[in-house]
Amino acid sequence: MEKHWWQEVVVYQIYPRSFRDSNGDGIGDITGMTEKLEYLEKLGIGAIWLSPVYQSPNDDNGYDISDYEAILAEFGTMAEMEHFIAEADKRHIKVVMDLVVNHTSDEHAWFVEAKKGKDNPYRDYYVWADPAADGGVPNGLGSAFSGPAWEWDAASGQYYLHLFSKKQPDLNWQNQKMRQEIYAMMNSWIAKGIGGFRMDVIDLIGKIPEKGITGNGPQLHEFLQEMHHATFGAHDLLTVGETWGATPEIAKLYSAPERKELSMVFQFEHIGLDQKPDGEKWDLQPMRVAELKRILTKWQTELGQDGWNSLFWNNHDLPRMLSRWGNDQTYRSQSAKMLAILLHMMKGTPYIYQGEEIGMTNTPITTISEARDIETINMYHERLAKGYSEAEILASINAKGRDNARRPMQWDASLNGGFTTDTPWIGMNENYPVINAEAALADPNSIFYTYQKLIRLRKEQPIMVWGEFKLVDTVDEVISYYREYEGERWLIVANFSDDAQLFSVEDEIAEVIIQNYELELTDLKDMTLKPWQAFVVKVTA
Repeated sequence: MEKHWWQEVVVYQIYPRSFRDSNGDGIGDITGMTEKLEYLEKLGIGAIWLSPVYQSPNDDNGYDISDYEAILAEFGTMAEMEHFIAEADKRHIKVVMDLVVNHTSDEHAWFVEAKKGKDNPYRDYYVWADPAADGGVPNGLGSAFSGPAWEWDAASGQYYLHLFSKKQPDLNWQNQKMRQEIYAMMNSWIAKGIGGFRMDVIDLIGKIPEKGITGNGPQLHEFLQEMHHATFGAHDLLTVGETWGATPEIAKLYSAPERKELSMVFQFEHIGLDQKPDGEKWDLQPMRVAELKRILTKWQTELGQDGWNSLFWNNHDLPRMLSRWGNDQTYRSQSAKMLAILLHMMKGTPYIYQGEEIGMTNTPITTISEARDIETINMYHERLAKGYSEAEILASINAKGRDNARRPMQWDASLNGGFTTDTPWIGMNENYPVINAEAALADPNSIFYTYQKLIRLRKEQPIMVWGEFKLVDTVDEVISYYREYEGERWLIVANFSDDAQLFSVEDEIAEVIIQNYELELTDLKDMTLKPWQAFVVKVTA
């Protein structure tokens, strides 16, 4: 496999609205991000995935774009954006832009034109359909944000498709002229010196709505190959697709180098493990570690040389994993470090979500008025109407709601955690006086320094990037594996539970690489692991 810079770095996701407010309006901004580049340089990351900063009415927090080549005023200006890219570059950090091209905002100039009538040249940039025979919606496609995926346009007597909010009409990727405009926009960003694109719900662009096909449509890979050829193919850029329905075989179609599509994909098979089978994400069940182990192993082994993994626990759409599957109370530090060690030692490119490196936690709400996320608010009203109790609904929101990840970054113990001097756009987690970046940097045993060491090890140790993965047979609650490369062998052990667990292998320890308890590790035979204990040792078999 040809080697690329993005295989050897760790990516840090910034959700700009919640990262750092430089001008006191309660909303994070580009200047605030620029001011914190020194912090990110200290952490050691090699790329930033930046959630959208484009012009947007913010129906879905920036994932509804009204102008791809303008910056939302509350975030700053294009000049400030270009300065941010340049300042990051000086620190050897590439900026990866969020590319949202399955849909636009209904306020995008293309859609404003498209609504003017069936004969408008932009009409076919979007997906329109006549009513069904009974005058209702064309078919049963549903929106990810509740309700049908079709919105009536009385002026033209047709429906338009929106797989998300009704303010996010879906683009028609069958239209070649529309595709060429998207590629021109991408090239304008590439010319600004960005490091690549994270592609929002990219598996939906091949949709055939009249047949009920949304994900993995028949022309999806044809479109991606055309995009590769027309835009980033001539550059060494990181391109990662958000693909909710991907299997390892599908992932190879995206990321096998000879297919000339993407660098890697985000797959979410592990993310659904605390959801009831055939239920929605809000229908909770306990996560089984044995099943997590099976899925992680599958993705580590089945991609082989035909693709590349992205490794993540968290992002702006997911609750904080430390609260979700770790223990954010008694063992907050240990379980956060365990999650970091377990993931970063695997083969693939790791992603850190802002605040993960200091052990930020979920933020429970007691009333729906505290919620800001459209998905959460829609679900709340839909489930109330279906007869769910408010307590049940809030329990699901507190476990799985997207606002958990979108609370402001906790920088220090001052008012509002050093995020803003004004009222934050969404409430802070009240634990910021204890959990914050300043405190983490002052404590040599903090979660931050575990992440920093893992990032440094990846740069220094080829085994972390290129080593083969081999699972160790253990009790269900322990995840253990080897990484092997050019005669070197590392053993990774992680106790994914609140309880002591037994672990035993015959190997001899040659060197302790990293661990989350300050213990003297001497013998790997018949060990009793402490709750959430994790370590990496170089072994001589």
